[in-house]
Amino acid sequence: MATAMVIGTQWGDEGKGKIVDYLAQQADVVIRSQGGNNAGHTVVANNQSFALRLLPSGILFSDKTCIIGSGVVVNPKVLLEEIDGMAAKGVQISKLEISTRAHIVMPYHIRIDEEDEKQRGTNKIGTTKNGIGPCYADKVNRIGIRVGDLMNEEIFREKLKTNLALKNRLFKTYYECEGFDYNEVLHTYMSYAERLRQYVKDTTYSANLYINQGKKVLFEGAQATMLDLDHGTYPFVTSSNPTAGGACVGAGVGPRRMENIVGVVKAYTTRVGAGPFPAEQDNEVGEYLRQTGHEFGTVTGRSRRCGWFDAAVVRYAAMLNSLDYLAVTRLDILDGLEKINICTGYRCKGEVLEEYPESLTVLEQVEPIYEELPGWKTGISACRTYADLPENARKYVERISELVGVPLGIISVGPDREQTIVLRRIF
Repeated sequence: MATAMVIGTQWGDEGKGKIVDYLAQQADVVIRSQGGNNAGHTVVANNQSFALRLLPSGILFSDKTCIIGSGVVVNPKVLLEEIDGMAAKGVQISKLEISTRAHIVMPYHIRIDEEDEKQRGTNKIGTTKNGIGPCYADKVNRIGIRVGDLMNEEIFREKLKTNLALKNRLFKTYYECEGFDYNEVLHTYMSYAERLRQYVKDTTYSANLYINQGKKVLFEGAQATMLDLDHGTYPFVTSSNPTAGGACVGAGVGPRRMENIVGVVKAYTTRVGAGPFPAEQDNEVGEYLRQTGHEFGTVTGRSRRCGWFDAAVVRYAAMLNSLDYLAVTRLDILDGLEKINICTGYRCKGEVLEEYPESLTVLEQVEPIYEELPGWKTGISACRTYADLPENARKYVERISELVGVPLGIISVGPDREQTIVLRRIF
């Protein structure tokens, strides 16, 4: 058995796409287990940039089987646009599998998302307004429509009729906005069904079959640990579980089959949208990181909030995910800094906190404890071995590993595949 899992350890945008793409070179199968098109991975290969939203990052390899698992919520329009975009760039989409159990994002989900965010006013969560939360809500409420339903027109017709009657009444009486025409939605989604049918299967069985056959299976997480619905900075979180445990559920694979859990760590910290961010630098340092790192969302284009590396966050993520290795990304963005701070923990009312606070009120009050390290003030993007890195760069990543309590596995010094230093073989 050879499996590996790539998990985000902060608030997302850590560079998981690049790490998955790199590891996919050795894998046979890549499985996306949760989230929807609110997640974005950017992969650079052959001097081309690919923005992936639903397709697993292994899709750039025509010989890899790529699975969209049951825990993903699928917007068929976005997925087909992405498939067409890949084809236009010469990427062959032939070994894609979409779970019959994955739920479908409907147009009413997107409108509910938009209207709810309007009504929150100054208390906005910062949703991408792609209908992901409302789709997961319908799933939990047991009125969702799954990919398998979409493949059966009779079943889809009945479920759509029931749901539209409910949602249109909601739009009219609560949101005071227009609803949707049944025939128009039916016709549109039936056209999606015909194009997607060739890819649809029960991937719970195929995923386990591939593992039984001894194939190398890579699990790809979307979003990140601090956005986890149960364990993140609630309510400023996503609508699924982007943790190692969530990957098991979303892929339909038991936890004993999971090996080599890799936590992707950006060499500094960013987050998008509202919510507490103790190590944030709302100053010239934050702006330097934003501009140098081009910290703008893949999906939304929103500028990301930037700050120093927060070891308290990643320690917490390491515990939740049982991390085996760290993959440190975007180390090259720090090249120009004379001094670099690491947040080693928090102090609240004069006391050092031993645990990551559940309370947002506490998180908003904490004082970050910083440790200053010297920068390396030289470009590292051409480094190809660990020994090539400047001494201060090595000391920086080694300190991160020490504070988090997880060994280093991969260090990324740029966006391209070859700009990757491997310290431990994952597969």
